[in-house]
Amino acid sequence: MSALVTPRLEPPSVRITYAIAGCSEHSGRYEAANIMIDDPMDQSSRWSGAQHVPGVRQWMLLRLETLAVLSGSWSLDIYSVHLVANTFPVASEHHLWKAHPCNMKEFKIYVGMDEDNMAQILHSSLKNDSAPETFVLGRVNRAGVPFPTRYIRIVPISAYGQSFHTSIWHVSLAGIADEKYVNKIRGDFEEHREANVMLHILKHLRQRRLLTSYQSIISNSSIRLEHPLVTKLHTTLVLQGNWPGTEALLLKLSQAGLFDDYLRTCQPRASWKRITAADPDGDIPCKRGGHAMCIDQGKQKIYLFGGWDGQNSLDDFWVYDIQEDQWTLLSRNSANEKNGPEPRSCHKMVFDAKTGCIFMLGRLGDKDAKEYAEGLDSRHRTSGEDDRTVPFCSEFHRYHTRGLDAGKWDLLSFDTASAGGPPLIFDHQMVMDCDAQVIYVFGGRVVDGDWNSSKYSGLYSYSVRTSKWKMIQPNDAAIPSRFGHSMVLDNSSHMLYIFAGQREEKYLADMYAYNIRTNSAMELFGNFSNNGGPDACFTQRAVLDKELKEIYTFCGLTRTQNLGSLTVLRSDALNWVYRYAETPGQWTEILPPAPSLPPSEGPLPRYAHQVVYDEGTKTVYMHGGNAGLGSGNEQSMERGETSGEQFGENEDERRTRVGEGAGDRRLDDFWSMTLSRPGAKELIRRATFEIRKQQFREMCSGNPQQQVKALNFLRKDIYSTVDHTNPTEAADYRALLTHLLMPTPSTPSRRRSDGEAGTEPPRKRSRPSTPEETWTSDFDTSLEASGSDEERASTPAPSASPASPPRRHVLLRMDEDAEERELRKDGSAVSGDTFRQRTEVFERLMMFIGEGEKQPEGGLVDFMNNIGESW
Repeated sequence: MSALVTPRLEPPSVRITYAIAGCSEHSGRYEAANIMIDDPMDQSSRWSGAQHVPGVRQWMLLRLETLAVLSGSWSLDIYSVHLVANTFPVASEHHLWKAHPCNMKEFKIYVGMDEDNMAQILHSSLKNDSAPETFVLGRVNRAGVPFPTRYIRIVPISAYGQSFHTSIWHVSLAGIADEKYVNKIRGDFEEHREANVMLHILKHLRQRRLLTSYQSIISNSSIRLEHPLVTKLHTTLVLQGNWPGTEALLLKLSQAGLFDDYLRTCQPRASWKRITAADPDGDIPCKRGGHAMCIDQGKQKIYLFGGWDGQNSLDDFWVYDIQEDQWTLLSRNSANEKNGPEPRSCHKMVFDAKTGCIFMLGRLGDKDAKEYAEGLDSRHRTSGEDDRTVPFCSEFHRYHTRGLDAGKWDLLSFDTASAGGPPLIFDHQMVMDCDAQVIYVFGGRVVDGDWNSSKYSGLYSYSVRTSKWKMIQPNDAAIPSRFGHSMVLDNSSHMLYIFAGQREEKYLADMYAYNIRTNSAMELFGNFSNNGGPDACFTQRAVLDKELKEIYTFCGLTRTQNLGSLTVLRSDALNWVYRYAETPGQWTEILPPAPSLPPSEGPLPRYAHQVVYDEGTKTVYMHGGNAGLGSGNEQSMERGETSGEQFGENEDERRTRVGEGAGDRRLDDFWSMTLSRPGAKELIRRATFEIRKQQFREMCSGNPQQQVKALNFLRKDIYSTVDHTNPTEAADYRALLTHLLMPTPSTPSRRRSDGEAGTEPPRKRSRPSTPEETWTSDFDTSLEASGSDEERASTPAPSASPASPPRRHVLLRMDEDAEERELRKDGSAVSGDTFRQRTEVFERLMMFIGEGEKQPEGGLVDFMNNIGESW
């Protein structure tokens, strides 16, 4: 059961002293105690491991002087790297002013109240430079309960040099050490652990048919294992075998909202619809990429400006009326209007729902694009070559859609850099908090005429009320700067989510959450590709639904390790949903339409496109972009020699060549997309299928007359619950016939006699979730569902094979319990195998029940084996 955490005011963080409690072997004079001294100019003031052999684990264990709660920042400084993290404790390491091959690159952090039970809370990496990095360490467990820390284990994974010892230069710690506060946290945490253990014990007893012991604990404690309806489901299904009553309970479970959490987390399917609307003259926005779009959700209007058509930058301005299903050309050449913006691409727009104004920032104009593509440096050309008429100034424009000034442009600033804002940039990201009247801008490549070196912008805010810019974080402060990335805002939690993009030669797969109120950043993923997310990507697009706490991302250019330096636009490019309700969140692919639905057309994979989101109707709108090298299988693009960031890599819309090669395929198509997830009716169908499979299985073990009824039951009652377009369900249905052809006789249940011991010894087995050579029983295996909830959601659990060997139950015979006999009034006996089979069905049905309303996941054996990680 999930614990409810009561918000409390936290005491201030203080510096925490520590001692070296242990470490792996060190090299020479570079002992562990050196990290306690912050002397970055002393080459010997560091710890260096003695081993650099693959597979040999290095580690360092720190013991805090006092029990503390993670809440401040943790920083690691190594040679030229300074790492800071906003949680408690804080550790830091310093370096000299240059990179060093010994500097720690990848590492893990474990914490715990004792050194034998520690949980991993961070797996990340440091940069080999002098820029500080910030990592937020977890301070709560999986159930959201805060925990105190006494020990911190640092486990280096790799150094920057392949054959070098790993070095750590300095570690400093900070945290909440207030005795009263820490003791309260410790007490709550111990109470949570006690309750968690009891819940696993209760589940274990019920699985083993020890219902008298189970009921005794329930009666003599205040522990609530699950929702009362779930308990009734177990009684009706497992203990009584009341099939009509079990199916009737499914509707009650749905009406009680017990399926809601599961339904919200089901893997969604996309439904695309092409929008073919035009303006009254039959015109639509021309083919382009690198344009900008924003949406007025209240008026149901989408605005589109500029972009690159393959030859020139554009300055046309359009609006699409969703309700009227019609485009309107607001201006064919905005540059000709008073204060209107010049032609551009790779810019950004945001819409202010309060004032009805559109704000526009950034550009890559025709002259900039030519220099960029050719790798020219405008600062070192001869006078004859320099025909630039537009300086490198960052104009900031506002367009009015309402009021007396409707249809007019304002030039808010000729150069935002001179007003404390960002320099001229492109491929940045911009979002707006309409309630706070603040615009946030992050990243983007700086346009200053020097295309031979990459410069990036930091994080800025602009107050609409005061017309003031503010630099929140400089370039490469807490979040590494980049361009061609994604950034979305959840204004309800005051969080910015920044991820992916490109920096120098590298496509990124990291993700950060920036807390606006506390001005702190947390790294959610160092590489989300290794955590079930998309490949490292560039010019992908993202929108956010704060009600569902989901971020939807749409394909861009990718690079994978096996492709080396190739930039790829995959023909099978996937779109993704990222759920951030819990930290660090979860990535899930967006599936195509269900096979049972008529095939529908969908958009081509693309990059440099634009998307907006209508949260009211849960609809995504996508326009234009570049489909790459045509409609072949996998489209690959190599870097050009003149620029390290060439074709396809930047066009947010990056142009690799002026005039574009024949491989470019700009688009003018316009699409809407909605996501669908299974409804309660679908869940009830799938659950009914599981229940009837077990009912059929028991019918097959009866007399010949009963088997005839079973065949009719299979052909009618089960057939009607099967999704025959689902290959897995169809195969499960066909496999059920084997139960009829080779029925498994049901062994009558026996009453347990006192002193009767199990006749079979336990045997060893290994499994991924437990250490090898762990003593356990087969019953644990039979009840453990493999994979995540989402994986199990996409395919129903298969029925057990009739040819599977009989289970061996260690120590227990699974005989009928006295408590069970009282619940079953008809006097019938249920064999141990039948009880196990029904329990397996019940376990599979639990995947549909929301957390906090059902028994804990996993078995008691696994819980004990992983007690240090089960916080």
